[in-house]
Amino acid sequence: MTRLVLLAVLAVGLLAAPASGALEPRYASPGEAAREHAIRTLTEFDTGTVTKLPGGRVLREYRVEMANQEIEVAPGVRFPAWTFNGAVPGPSIRCTEGDSVRVYFTNHGTSPHSMHFHGIHPANMDGVFEQVPAGASFTYAFTAKPFGLHVYHCHTMPVKMHIARGLYGVFLVDPKTPRPKAREMVMVMNGFDTDLNGEDNEFYTVNGYANVFFKDHPVPVKMGELQRVYLANMTELDLLNSMHTHATFFQVYPTGTSLTPSLYTDTISMGQGERAILEFRYDAPGRYLFHAHQNEFAELGWLGQFEVKP
Repeated sequence: MTRLVLLAVLAVGLLAAPASGALEPRYASPGEAAREHAIRTLTEFDTGTVTKLPGGRVLREYRVEMANQEIEVAPGVRFPAWTFNGAVPGPSIRCTEGDSVRVYFTNHGTSPHSMHFHGIHPANMDGVFEQVPAGASFTYAFTAKPFGLHVYHCHTMPVKMHIARGLYGVFLVDPKTPRPKAREMVMVMNGFDTDLNGEDNEFYTVNGYANVFFKDHPVPVKMGELQRVYLANMTELDLLNSMHTHATFFQVYPTGTSLTPSLYTDTISMGQGERAILEFRYDAPGRYLFHAHQNEFAELGWLGQFEVKP
């Protein structure tokens, strides 16, 4: 698909909703399902099933299922994704440093898969040598550390293909002393190689659907309120992705492993697997763009706006 055709697809999508396809549970079309998933991912966390253990420690249990699932990534554009819990990105798993974490993983796909969590854990919980065959299950059990913004992804060879097809998500470990109160958002930068040539992406998104935060759901922001973005880059096939905010600067906490910011800027670039916590405010009402500062990425779907109101 040529870049001119891709831009035309996105331009049409900015003006009209995509035509309905086959019905999916809860949604009128795959496009609606994908848009709603992207919007929910912005603010929704999976905090697991919580049990208090003897001595006061917290056990959090999560269930993650891998499945092959066709999804829509732009109006009328389908992609044969490999998914965690039926969508791209997978659930945003959240816990607190020191929690005992158990992730019950089941592979409903047709080939081996795994889950590799960024963080500190035993070798036999790393998701590299513990490959899970099709139809099998595995339990990942470890202590959540260090606090910070991490990611998880499939680590089955070829890893490039498994990430490009959508097997990744956010793993947020909160510090024991909570960060200051803020409006929190998760943004996972990614790309989709819709022609499956393994060379380049035809679309770029935040949370899995092109332009969703520009056309469908401008992000509501309360003027003066502290905004906290958990930003992760899981883009395959490109060396870098980036985020730029219009008309404000943000404090940057790389990987979120410190409570002290290290940079004050309006643009951040990341390699794959890098992540950062961004904090900012808007002091005047209006609509403000945010987007990749690789303008090609912005024009191919990585574009949004904050709608600031008093």
